[in-house]
Amino acid sequence: MNNLPDLTIDLPSDREVTLTRSFDAPRELVYAAHTQAEHLKHWWGRGNPLDVEIDFRVGGHYRCVEHAQDGNDYAFRGEYREIVVPERIVQTFEFEGMPGQVAVETLVFTEQDGRTTITSSTRFDTTAQRDGMIDSGMAQGAAESYAALDRYLATLP
Repeated sequence: MNNLPDLTIDLPSDREVTLTRSFDAPRELVYAAHTQAEHLKHWWGRGNPLDVEIDFRVGGHYRCVEHAQDGNDYAFRGEYREIVVPERIVQTFEFEGMPGQVAVETLVFTEQDGRTTITSSTRFDTTAQRDGMIDSGMAQGAAESYAALDRYLATLP
């Protein structure tokens, strides 16, 4: 699979996509940017305006609505299944525009020499679901969101 600038994309199985990206920020800060609404709203929706509801606990839910430049709203939701602060988050992920197609994401945060690498592995129920998500522009959207995160992290103390 082709990679985008700063983002490595792998297909480790016929039902999985793995995205890897590094940031010049400590792990605790990158983790907080993924788990707190006041941070998420600055980057998650590719930097577009975003409404965020989050109950960050095992069994808690999240919902993000991106107000895109094309005039459309794109909503995503999920449930937190596992939380290991500041190392790992396992959550479900569902694009509300494709209801019932729920993937399971595992985010792993590792730090070395002050840089944090996020490895995001998403597992789908079928190959067709995985391929449909890839064809929808998932990698480009993730690359744009991570670029927005990189810009946002640079503004924090």
